Amino acid sequence: MTRPAIATVGELRASGHVQRSLRGEIRDNLLSALREGRDPWPGLHGFDATVIPQLERALLAGHDIVLLGERGQGKTRLLRTMNGLLDEWSPVIEGSELGEHPFEPITATSIRRAVQFGDDLPITWRHRDARYAEKLATPDTSVADLIGDVDPMKVAEGRSLGDPETIHFGLIPRSHRGIVAINELPDLAERIQVAMLNVMEERDIQIRGYVLRLPLDVLVVASANPEDYTNRGRIITPLKDRFGAEIRTHYPTELADEVAIIRQESDLVADVPDYLVEILARFTRALRESSAVDQRSGVSARFAIAGAETIAAAAIHRATRQGEEHAVARPVDLETAVDVLGGKIEFESGEEGREDEILDHLLRTATAETVRAHLRGVDLAALTTAIETGVMITTGEQVTAREFLTGLPPLGESDLYDVVCERLDATNDGQRAGAIELALEGLYLMRKISKESGGGETIYG
Repeated sequence: MTRPAIATVGELRASGHVQRSLRGEIRDNLLSALREGRDPWPGLHGFDATVIPQLERALLAGHDIVLLGERGQGKTRLLRTMNGLLDEWSPVIEGSELGEHPFEPITATSIRRAVQFGDDLPITWRHRDARYAEKLATPDTSVADLIGDVDPMKVAEGRSLGDPETIHFGLIPRSHRGIVAINELPDLAERIQVAMLNVMEERDIQIRGYVLRLPLDVLVVASANPEDYTNRGRIITPLKDRFGAEIRTHYPTELADEVAIIRQESDLVADVPDYLVEILARFTRALRESSAVDQRSGVSARFAIAGAETIAAAAIHRATRQGEEHAVARPVDLETAVDVLGGKIEFESGEEGREDEILDHLLRTATAETVRAHLRGVDLAALTTAIETGVMITTGEQVTAREFLTGLPPLGESDLYDVVCERLDATNDGQRAGAIELALEGLYLMRKISKESGGGETIYG
């Protein structure tokens, strides 16, 4: 949809345009999407039966909303998706500081211009993206940032301090007829939270000695970490009471949703097969369930996303140095991911010194579960027998797929290699090497063969 051509309030009125409140606009658009079977929440996974229904009910009720959840649960993404419920284009008075509707000017300047120009009052059109504002709450955030303050430059121009036009409006008033999102709300100093009370309930603003009765039409949404909520900071009770809905988010409950998030959010510079993404997803979920990990801080989805990006980087690094045609991540690259991701996890105090051991154990567990899921029913005895004759199979982060495949022992009439590759949709050399590496790792985890690692090489024997 292109920007409408209507340029004056008279033309807008003649077009039959109907003014709606912000909450009415969101409600109508949400109901329309539900009626037509369109997904109003693209890119969100794992919330369909829990968070989304609560959120939709809150929006239909016209409530301000606070989302509570651990880090990396998609709170910010959920907030940013809300602007999709706004009209694509909305009329505003041209030059208006607060983006007022042409039918309802609320500031002294806009009211004066509306009287002066009448039906010739110029208007412009604002895209929905410009009607969503976001602020990361930090301890140094001021009342002036959120609400506003007296502008000394306007006073210097000759206006008196009693003139309301000397006020410079903050983020919330400037979000009039839009959505304002405040991330990590408990980090706001309590006196700053107090300044939001009137905006949230009475919909007016108080700046120093002024009380401006501006009928602000703004939806306030916020996010908070429950741990911060109770310790590092808190949402003061009167402000908490003004939020109509408090919704708890969570990590994905289904493995498929975890995999979908990794695929969607990661920027991969090489081919990362599905089974490796699944190992990272299982690894992340195991960390969230481990008693050795501090679950109060959570294990963010960004952990697995960074893991996928790291093993893709390892693959393209190998392909570039060794001249491989296809950059494909392989199980051997998982070790490089663990080396750099350990710092993203907070362990319980009693586990000091065992961090690497815990990570290695949980990664092996995740790998074993993935092997069982994909290679169940495949008889790997021919490969075990070949290795028992004394054959050593070498792989490593700088061993090319062709070198690895060339070093595999012949299995006589067995088509085991083809069966494994077919199960894992492996076609080119890189994918075939990764698939067979996974089978070898499965045999090692089942204690059918041994493995030695060191100096960038891994030897199965």
